[in-house]
Amino acid sequence: MDRAQKAELIASLTQSFEEAGAVVVAHYSGLTVADMENLRVQMKQAGGQVKVAKNRLAKLALAQTGQADISDLFVGPTLVAYSDDPVTAPKVAVKFAKTNENFVVLGGAMGATALDADGVKALASVPSLDELRAKIAGMLTQPAAKIASVLQAPGSQVARVVGAYADKGAAA
Repeated sequence: MDRAQKAELIASLTQSFEEAGAVVVAHYSGLTVADMENLRVQMKQAGGQVKVAKNRLAKLALAQTGQADISDLFVGPTLVAYSDDPVTAPKVAVKFAKTNENFVVLGGAMGATALDADGVKALASVPSLDELRAKIAGMLTQPAAKIASVLQAPGSQVARVVGAYADKGAAA
């Protein structure tokens, strides 16, 4: 790799790190090509990316961003997984690590916050932005659904309820 290619790779990594909501660093030693391709596909489907870069180049790119200094994680055969959503990359990486013993999550960063392996696992357990939106939408539509079900009740049931309240008022 000549200087121009290295500079281009550093610029690409710098841009990726700056735009990423979360960055995960992991060891991949012992993974087969099929396993790596499987990881890339899973990450891409979830909305993230996986890159393997020389540690020195990754450290140089990281130094030019606002991400936390996680340069101590770049030792040995490492890869970088990142995504715009802060939860996506950790979620896919942790799930992949559970099924592949040769894939070891070392840590990562979420903005200016450095994460160790346990921090990445904790971040992976948080619901994603889409899941939170779905829960909020469900909470907002729930009262309207209850009102609609009451309004759809047959007239006889409404009459019975009104009659019961009238009898209760007359008895008092």
